[in-house]
Amino acid sequence: MKQIQPVSIWYNGSIIAATIYNMVSISDNLTDSATFYYQLYSSDNLQLAAGNLTMSGTDYNTYSSSPNSNDYAYSWGATQINITLI
Repeated sequence: MKQIQPVSIWYNGSIIAATIYNMVSISDNLTDSATFYYQLYSSDNLQLAAGNLTMSGTDYNTYSSSPNSNDYAYSWGATQINITLI
């Protein structure tokens, strides 16, 4: 899990700030693509948003050859969903 700059999310009729970002790999064909499941949480661990992201092409090649692949994946995912890690 990573801390993020707060993002306002509509949740059950209220606007709540997401401040925590989690992402896990759910599929990696070890050749040219990986799929990740991400979640955004409030500071009290209420899940506010979730979804899947698929990485391929140059992004996947960089990820699979990176000695810090977890950090790369988190940063890549944050860019895809337009959030900022802190």
